[in-house]
Amino acid sequence: MLTLDYDRLDVQAGNDLLDLGCGEGRHTFEAYRRGANVVSLDLSHADLATTRTWTGAMDLAGERPAGTRTAPVVGDLRSLPLPDASFDRVIASEVLEHIEDDARAVAEIARVLKPGGLAAITVPRWLPERICWALSDEYHANEGGHVRIYRASDLASLCRDAGLEHTGTGHAHALHSVYWWLKCAVGVHRDAAVVRAYHRLLVWDIVKKPRTTRVLEQVLNPVIGKSVVLYLRKA
Repeated sequence: MLTLDYDRLDVQAGNDLLDLGCGEGRHTFEAYRRGANVVSLDLSHADLATTRTWTGAMDLAGERPAGTRTAPVVGDLRSLPLPDASFDRVIASEVLEHIEDDARAVAEIARVLKPGGLAAITVPRWLPERICWALSDEYHANEGGHVRIYRASDLASLCRDAGLEHTGTGHAHALHSVYWWLKCAVGVHRDAAVVRAYHRLLVWDIVKKPRTTRVLEQVLNPVIGKSVVLYLRKA
């Protein structure tokens, strides 16, 4: 399940790409498949182990161009253990909302990006996120949870202050907004039948990619897309 548009980020074979807060690697895999040399960074050793397992499986299956490299790195987005101007592309998907000092994190993204390099930052969108917060404290008020709700304009301003030009905006995962509203309404940790049923629908949609739901989500994304994507360029 990809949140950003790799064509819009212009991910190409041979790019040095940094996937920040990579989790179990969902954005790493597509970049790797396209021939980028990927550094996958996260604080979780367990998530990085999963990422390493799946990229290894891609190698065995011949799903990446020859010569492409990948490396898992344990690190903190607020103080990246990486050289200045070392990446052509940077992805930071659904991570800034967890960080108190987000200005420092964005400054680090700008620091490691090469001049003229491109970045994509995604965060939960204001309206769907506000509804989740209103419905449930459990959704966000926990260790490692969301510490703020972004307006896209405020995030763009933060990036501009760090030297990143805002070149475009996208939205994604409208159908997932409904899922989280249901979870928050019945209780985030409650095993409710309606939530299980909707989750099965989402899994079916991700696997089968039927045209009907793809068109429906494209129509709804500008209205209730769960995530907002900022595309950026370093001057």
